[in-house]
Amino acid sequence: MLHHISLGVRDLARAGAFYDATLAALGYRRVFEDDEAIGYGLVDDQDLLCLKLRDDSHPPGAGFHLAFAASSRAQVDAFHTAALATGGTDNGAAGLRPDYGDHYYAAFVIDPDGHRIEAVING
Repeated sequence: MLHHISLGVRDLARAGAFYDATLAALGYRRVFEDDEAIGYGLVDDQDLLCLKLRDDSHPPGAGFHLAFAASSRAQVDAFHTAALATGGTDNGAAGLRPDYGDHYYAAFVIDPDGHRIEAVING
């Protein structure tokens, strides 16, 4: 359904360091960058997530979060650890979420710009 998503950030270097670490834990990497944007994905010049430098950016309100697919529980754990080490705020430690299903394993964090993100494997 989605081709890509963009997030506005106030400090591109800080956001880049955060997403370099957290997305690397899930197997993603920078696929492009310039003075005003950093793209992440799997293939050069084909971003799935784009950080865009905007002085007036604000995260979406309560109810919005962005969930990244993980391929293992170890990746979810690594995502959470990397997020906390690079300026993220814990919003739910890695673990099973029985309210979402018997095999729903996720970690929730808030990035340095206030975006609520998650890494999840459900299987």
